[in-house]
Amino acid sequence: MITPRAAALAGRLPAGDLPSYLYDLAALGEHARAVRAALPESVELSYAAKANPAPEILTALAPYVSGYEVSSGGELAHVREAVPGLPLAFGGPGKTEDELRLALGLRTERIHAESESELRLLAALAAERPGDAPVDVLLRVNLPAGDGELGGAALAMGGRPSPFGLDPRRAEACLPLLRGTRLRLRGIHAHLASGLDAPALLAVAARVTAWARALDERHGLGLTEVNVGGGMAVDYARPHARFDWAAYGAGLAALAAGHPGYRLRIEPGRALTAHSGWYVTEVLDIKHSHGEAFAVVRGGTHHLRTPAAKGHDQPFTVLPTDAWERPWPRPAALDEPVTISGQLCTPKDVLARAVPVAELRAGDRIAFAMAGAYAWNISHHDFLMHPAPTFHFLS
Repeated sequence: MITPRAAALAGRLPAGDLPSYLYDLAALGEHARAVRAALPESVELSYAAKANPAPEILTALAPYVSGYEVSSGGELAHVREAVPGLPLAFGGPGKTEDELRLALGLRTERIHAESESELRLLAALAAERPGDAPVDVLLRVNLPAGDGELGGAALAMGGRPSPFGLDPRRAEACLPLLRGTRLRLRGIHAHLASGLDAPALLAVAARVTAWARALDERHGLGLTEVNVGGGMAVDYARPHARFDWAAYGAGLAALAAGHPGYRLRIEPGRALTAHSGWYVTEVLDIKHSHGEAFAVVRGGTHHLRTPAAKGHDQPFTVLPTDAWERPWPRPAALDEPVTISGQLCTPKDVLARAVPVAELRAGDRIAFAMAGAYAWNISHHDFLMHPAPTFHFLS
């Protein structure tokens, strides 16, 4: 569950450095290389930077990705500076005028237009820059879901009423708005859900691509791209399981062969980086309350928000520490379920609930796995003003 490199570092970190995020960049590179190899050459692999925008992560992925997907002006500027040589796609609802001006100023390679109003604003801003090249856009479309298509989704961004993207009829009605502007429609973008397995994602991709082709042929648009988004399942209850990239790549190859002239693009985030990061902390105390064992650790959900946000138990490995220098008996839980909570003054500060352990003692260290995505960057860092964790990147 934790790589030998990361486990060795977790064991020798000074107590003052805990909690700490550890990222194994070598393991991340190996995984990204395998993902890229599983995909057909014609399919572009973009990384959704929202999953983990650390510059070290972005740089480690650079040899294996075609570009990055960003969702705010802040991400746009950050990623452009961290990996200046690779293309960016700017998506997300609610883009402000300042953000769109920034996107134009940074010559963002693709902008995913989410509404008629946004398209009008972008066209007006592009018109202010008459000497520039055309602005390449994709229309984000919220296609209705097929029967049972999104039943296994962890999160649904589309396929139903949603603030994301354009309904199909509204997308089609927007086409006249592009005429006579500096906007160039390259294709269609559709990210409907997250947490789907390979067959479900392939079914969505096939329907999105077929819809794009039908739109293209009705209006003679000359589209060249279809972005089918990310959403590859990551199962926190089965930390050793992995998304079936081989089956997904084979399915995308067949889909691409059936739609010549279209370049398919995918945008995974969590499925690329989740397994290469760990949140390491130490047990401050073990107590029993009404017959149940609780381990209180340094840090908590203000550092690692993922289990509270997704309602799961974060998988972990106990890293025993033999030293105990206190003059009183060492608190311990022996062969029993333990709930691991943090330092916050709320019962919601739980990282794992009633997980059986053979032995867990005050002073032991715990490495929470699958902390390489949507972890530190989605957490409420300043609540109660505890110190921030340290960060270590193993290359």
